Amino acid sequence: MLALPIALQSLIAVGVNMLDTIMLGRVGTDLVPEIGDEAAKVVSSNSVSAAAFANNFIGVYHILCMGLGMGASVLVSRYWGMKLKGDDAPLDDVPGSEGRATRALKQTICLMLRLTLGLAIIFAAATALFPEQIIKMYVNANDPQIADIVARGVGYLRYSVVTYFFLGTSLTVTIVLRSVGQAMYPLFVSIGALFVNLLANYMLIFGRFGAPRMETKGAALGTLIARIFEAVLIVTYLLVVDKRIRFRIKHLFLSCSSLLKEYIRISIPVLVSDGLLAFGNIAFGVIIGQLGFGAANSVTQVTQQMSTVGIQGVCQAGAIVTGQTLGTGDKEKTMRQGWMFLGLGLALGTISALFIFGFRDLILSGYDITKDDKAIANELMDAISLIIIFQATNSIMTKGVLRGGGDTKMLMLMDNVFLWAIALPLGAVSGFVFHLEPFWIYICLKSDQIIKTIWCFFRLKSEKWIKKISTGDHGGNPLDAKAAEAK
Repeated sequence: MLALPIALQSLIAVGVNMLDTIMLGRVGTDLVPEIGDEAAKVVSSNSVSAAAFANNFIGVYHILCMGLGMGASVLVSRYWGMKLKGDDAPLDDVPGSEGRATRALKQTICLMLRLTLGLAIIFAAATALFPEQIIKMYVNANDPQIADIVARGVGYLRYSVVTYFFLGTSLTVTIVLRSVGQAMYPLFVSIGALFVNLLANYMLIFGRFGAPRMETKGAALGTLIARIFEAVLIVTYLLVVDKRIRFRIKHLFLSCSSLLKEYIRISIPVLVSDGLLAFGNIAFGVIIGQLGFGAANSVTQVTQQMSTVGIQGVCQAGAIVTGQTLGTGDKEKTMRQGWMFLGLGLALGTISALFIFGFRDLILSGYDITKDDKAIANELMDAISLIIIFQATNSIMTKGVLRGGGDTKMLMLMDNVFLWAIALPLGAVSGFVFHLEPFWIYICLKSDQIIKTIWCFFRLKSEKWIKKISTGDHGGNPLDAKAAEAK
């Protein structure tokens, strides 16, 4: 009930990205009579690369917001589990007053929204002030098309400055709604946003229905329109319609000092971990871009995202289910669920690998990019088919079960040690020093996924990942199995 709506919503989000890429990948088609077939293909490849590079940077903000949302979800799902159990005693022992778990839940959302706004301001300022420098981070300095790619990428970023505010708010609020079992409404909103984005992109990229032909700028503007649509509906639901959390406008000004220490202890490591992983993705993109794999990688990224939408749904469902079960104090059931999720990760990873391997030629045929880019993309697809098995398994454990258990500090450490100390250096050496084939470079860059999978098995088995979480300074039940049993 949780994973399926989340997976479908993720599929829609990936579909939007794929439509953007396909549309931009055919933006040169209309120019064939004017500039010729080969020149038109270069225009298409440059447009795809420029949008991909711009979205790599925007993706960092997206990952940070996911960290904020999932960090808050660890607390929200645990507090919601307390409420489901009936363990929500009044703050002042006065019948009818707001309970400890209810108060802590609202404080968590308030802190999350404040941090999301702060991040949006930082990224919007960086995008407005340094768009050219951002795009140049990703482009190979020797690329003969560098001027055109940078110009198109800068245009995309300039229309994306305001997007951060709407993207971050709708994303984090959606995660909170899912944490209390409300996954269907965000799904319906995403379906609406998909059609809004599709129509806006078609009009603005190609100049249809009287709209100006804006190409990459049109893709950015179309995305912004869809983000505004999505954020307005999601936030209105939280502040006006929702009857479970009952978070209203007045709660935006809530005093959160009593929960701040617990929020920092549990949620901030998720933000730091995902933040460092986001910068790791920048480093990954820089390496790929400098090796000349930019357009090929943008194609494979969309394919990889589409093949893992079910995995993303299970990741978030795993965190929510684990948190809610621990909130009721049932440790044995939590362990059984943990092993089930591990097996589910292996199964979904294998299905995803077969999907990529089986449909790679059909997928690549949809892109009007150069022959060299297609050859590189084909090798990257082969590498992803292998890596996705390990990525699916450890993602469901690290982003789902172990995170839902409150093991956020250890995950922050291990996620980034494997990435920064092993995978990225190994990938850089394989590409720039040994000049290996794209297949092996990608395997090296993603080697952390293999190592993390092995570590997750032993961490799950140890049971050390199950942590106590309190409601702050309200007195609160520590919410672990022993405390629940003693009560």
